[in-house]
Amino acid sequence: MRQDLRDSAGKLLGWRQQTGRLVKGFVATGSPVGWYDPLVNATYDRNGHRIGIGDLLTSLIVSKR
Repeated sequence: MRQDLRDSAGKLLGWRQQTGRLVKGFVATGSPVGWYDPLVNATYDRNGHRIGIGDLLTSLIVSKR
């Protein structure tokens, strides 16, 4: 299921989408920014580097606009 993320004006910033066990994050252009793995409770950037504990996908999407 896709969950859109929008700013206060309604402009699409990006979205989160569950794919199997992972939740993947994308910016509005469709480029991937990373994923969240709930099994290990960690978020990774698009290069596979762990950026932190917990679900930080929204932060990745907003920082890449």
